[in-house]
Amino acid sequence: MSASITPVQLFLLGRTLMKVGEEALPEPVAPAGATQRGGTRAALVVLSDVLGHQGTSVSEIAARTGLPQSQVSGAVARLKETGSFVSAPDPADGRRQLIRTAAEASERVTEVRAARIDGALAAALGTADPETLRAVGEALDVLARHLTPEAAGRLRP
Repeated sequence: MSASITPVQLFLLGRTLMKVGEEALPEPVAPAGATQRGGTRAALVVLSDVLGHQGTSVSEIAARTGLPQSQVSGAVARLKETGSFVSAPDPADGRRQLIRTAAEASERVTEVRAARIDGALAAALGTADPETLRAVGEALDVLARHLTPEAAGRLRP
């Protein structure tokens, strides 16, 4: 059975879901002496891409995401500062860094994983009705199980 949603409706739903997610995220605090780089949206796009493409370069991320290389570099630096990413020299080209997610969760990752969407979802839906929130939450759970960052990686090589 095919979904009845159109590509435009799906795209607009995706933008709405991104905004709900952004609203629900706790505000980042830059480590002492660090400069906060890049916006939340760019950081999340880059994080999603690296989750699907471990051991990748800034230029490869930029090519896959369509973000400017400078924005990707800023987001990577921000995610490295928070302990979400680590990098190592590319064995084939020592001038290039390969980026992957850190093996252990940083304080920021732990904070973000603990955040809940209830308030932002209620605000976006315009209701705090428990039944509506439960039904939409369950639908989002199904989507999240199937449409992972790795799934997005299968759309483009």
